[in-house]
Amino acid sequence: MKIKIEDLTVLAHKAVKRFGYSDSETQMILDVLMYAQLRGNNQGLVKLIGKGIPRDPRASNIRIIKETPFSALLDGAYNMAIIVANRAVEIALEKAREHGLGIVGANNTYSSSGAIGYYARAISEGGFIGCVFASSPPRVCTHGSFEPVFGTNPLAIGVPTSGEPVVLDMATAAIANYGILEAETAGTSLPDGTTYDGNGMLTTSPSEALQGAIRPFDRSYKGAGLALMVEILAGPLIGARFSGLANTGEGRGDLVLVIDPELLTSLETFRNQVSQLVDKVKSSKKLPGVDEILVPGERGDQVANERIRSGQLEIEDNLYGELTKLANGEKQ
Repeated sequence: MKIKIEDLTVLAHKAVKRFGYSDSETQMILDVLMYAQLRGNNQGLVKLIGKGIPRDPRASNIRIIKETPFSALLDGAYNMAIIVANRAVEIALEKAREHGLGIVGANNTYSSSGAIGYYARAISEGGFIGCVFASSPPRVCTHGSFEPVFGTNPLAIGVPTSGEPVVLDMATAAIANYGILEAETAGTSLPDGTTYDGNGMLTTSPSEALQGAIRPFDRSYKGAGLALMVEILAGPLIGARFSGLANTGEGRGDLVLVIDPELLTSLETFRNQVSQLVDKVKSSKKLPGVDEILVPGERGDQVANERIRSGQLEIEDNLYGELTKLANGEKQ
């Protein structure tokens, strides 16, 4: 069904608020979820259904537990990861503005960080290079296995240009776990070759995949290797739990790295040269049947801009129904 963006935003705001967040926290979470929803990213409002994102009753003030002039380690204090990631970005930017580099890790967070391209884009819009890594409970197998050992472990890199930033936002998994939940909600099948059932057989059934494992994004040792590296950066390095192992750290983890291009060149030169490279990539010779060559983040930008222009977006009927129940207090 189609719905006005304004109406969906109001509905989603009410739904998030039902989980016990303050007004500022609700807006912070909503901004990240709507960023994804507008771009057709499956890290959007589907996160609110099912178990949803209830505020952990243990949540307290986020605190810095280790710090240097250009780095910090945060105890997320059981707060929702989107809230903690926003704080991590804020601190990393402060340090990068002063010292040219800011690196902030956060552990002991709850639930998902959302579409981490949101943070990388926000960093790059300020003229910095932003790198974000996030861990999650094990759902992805390594190459040659069907046992979950990694999270879907997304990474995002945002780079400023003289126009729109280039933002790579990708899971190291063949499909995000919320993509499986989204398919289950919609009653649709998963793409071929993306998941195993609990017995190691390939499946397109969302319910079977939830009992099994997701494959690496490229179905090979390269994707598995990248998933391992993100698990390390957003796990052992910052004191977060990894691979679901007990006593290995606290909660989920996020790592934010902010780099000022002025450390090595001038921002103006960097922006112009990245733009030159983007133009070269987009103007390269097309294969038959290819209408346009896109750079990372561009497809999502196009989708979001078109929806914003029209004032409407398409939302799956079951998802809308569940959001309405939640917003009206009929389900939580």
